[in-house]
Formats: sequence, C-alpha cells, structure tokens
Amino acid sequence: MEKEKKVGEGVKFERIRRITGYLVGTTDRFNNGKKAEEKDRVKHSTKGI
Repeated sequence: MEKEKKVGEGVKFERIRRITGYLVGTTDRFNNGKKAEEKDRVKHSTKGI
C-alpha cells in the first residue's frame, strides 16, 4: 500500500526576507546598521497559516 503524499511534502525552501528594499536569504553580509534594523523589527507570528 502506497503512502499518500501531501502537497508540498519533501519540498525544500529557503526563507527570504525583505530588509530595506533588498530580498535576502541570510544577514551574514549585513553591516551593523542593517543587522540592528532587522533585530528591531516587529516579528509577526506564522501560526494559523
């Protein structure tokens, strides 16, 4: 008996964020000012989506 696959199961993705007009995956190349801006942002929950 085959197990039914759910939509999106096994799909890998990277988190993309928009910070000061740039779409970024990681903040490792940001200067201190951009890192501070990202840290100070309001975080919104993704629960219930």
